[in-house]
Amino acid sequence: MSHLTISEVAQQVGLRPSAIRYYEQIGILLPPQRISGQRRYDATVLNRLAVIQRARQLGFTLDQIKRLFFGFRNVTPASARWQELSQRKLSELEILSGQIKTMQRLLRKMMEKCHCDTLDQCGRGIFKSDCAGALPKPSPAKRRITR
Repeated sequence: MSHLTISEVAQQVGLRPSAIRYYEQIGILLPPQRISGQRRYDATVLNRLAVIQRARQLGFTLDQIKRLFFGFRNVTPASARWQELSQRKLSELEILSGQIKTMQRLLRKMMEKCHCDTLDQCGRGIFKSDCAGALPKPSPAKRRITR
């Protein structure tokens, strides 16, 4: 079996060697064998990196990807792992989609109705909830001033 250098692996999967080292550091990739102090990978690392890259394309975080590999019993099939994580991701995306729609509505309202000359004027209108950019005021107990 041939052993690949980190540069060879990086080139084959289209990543930088630093990304591969980072995946090792956070525990998504297992530490490779070392020959004369250099990392040497067997070809199976290419499969794992393909899964990592697909999961990243689908919007999974590195913590979620780590769970995909190590957060299930060893006998849990890959399909069941993907299914569970995908259901959670779809729920997250539905919430995010709702937030995006709200933001789009507010942006359109701002574009159409804001006629403020200064940002101070805009701020007063938002604070009084009579400006196009105003959101519903939180209850007084929930309003916090952040510094």
